[in-house]
Amino acid sequence: MRNLFLAGALALALVPFSSASAFASKLVAKVDISTQTMVVSQNGQVKYKWPVSTGRKGYSTPTGTYSAKWLSRHHRSRKYNNAPMPYAVFFRGGYAVHATYDTKRLGRVASHGCVRLAPEHAAKFFSMVQQTGNSNTRIVISH
Repeated sequence: MRNLFLAGALALALVPFSSASAFASKLVAKVDISTQTMVVSQNGQVKYKWPVSTGRKGYSTPTGTYSAKWLSRHHRSRKYNNAPMPYAVFFRGGYAVHATYDTKRLGRVASHGCVRLAPEHAAKFFSMVQQTGNSNTRIVISH
């Protein structure tokens, strides 16, 4: 009987922890390569729709579903001449969603494969990922 009581007490004690994950915020960024847009939804509600630039000819942007792997506020590319990649949210190897200062090319292919946003949009997305957590963030890239 004492063991049954202890098991019940332990189960009740763990309820706050298991239900907390059930209520965790979910952040989804859907990148459509064909329209060069990114739609950001939080907990199923669309919050933003922004123009992006994805991989130009010879530099494809990988398609698929990814979680955010790591963040870098002031990142610079080791591969492309120390190019600035502010507010970088990395999702696959060296691929990231990040800011660009070449905003006139947003809305059409222009990158080396990353998903580029206007600086204010990248900063907002970066902040949302920080608040939501990498494991609760999905980046979905399709044609």
